[in-house]
Amino acid sequence: MTSVVVADDQELVRSGLELLLAGRGIEVLATAGDGREAVDLVLQHRPDVVLMDIRMPVLDGIAATRELSARGSASRVLVLTTYDVDRYVYDALSAGAAGFLLKATPPDRLVEGVHTVAAGEALLAPALTRRLIEEHVHRPPPHSGIPPQMAGLTERELEVFRLIARGLSNDEIAASLVVSAATVKTHVNRVIAKLGGPSRAQLVVLAYETGLVRPGEVTDPRPA
Repeated sequence: MTSVVVADDQELVRSGLELLLAGRGIEVLATAGDGREAVDLVLQHRPDVVLMDIRMPVLDGIAATRELSARGSASRVLVLTTYDVDRYVYDALSAGAAGFLLKATPPDRLVEGVHTVAAGEALLAPALTRRLIEEHVHRPPPHSGIPPQMAGLTERELEVFRLIARGLSNDEIAASLVVSAATVKTHVNRVIAKLGGPSRAQLVVLAYETGLVRPGEVTDPRPA
């Protein structure tokens, strides 16, 4: 059974999420009303997923995510946000979050998102991801060839890396490249290992920061 800790400063939101998730077979181990409490509870209970609000007292969700990453937590952080605070999501991804969902997300999509993140996938809505990257990543100067950080990647690994950066899931990458999902997972793991172990979500940030993928280029590589 997938387990979660819910962190949100609004008691009504915490209660609603707890009821929703428990009713869909997801175990809610604890709930937290601020970021400091969230860090303590996650380290204590070691859930599969943390549903993390951004704006919280004592310690905000970004700082809490950063601290969990620094302390080696294996729990995967799924940020809950609203459009008026989405300028913080880039920082959350950089801090180590596995992805993000809008608070207006339908219940079925939220449950699906928890399972997706628990399974090791990043949850990055491509259109919103591109907009966030466009707004928050300074365009690196033009360069020729592959960024030095990527020199050890094979051509296929670079291809997979670019598709990850555009928000595609393993299944979508497999369909685009006409290979199996298992093959894609192997490539993803090799990319992560060769680049020193960043999370899948942090790969998106790295791809844009180094110029491997640039805002405004090809919009949707999914197969027709």
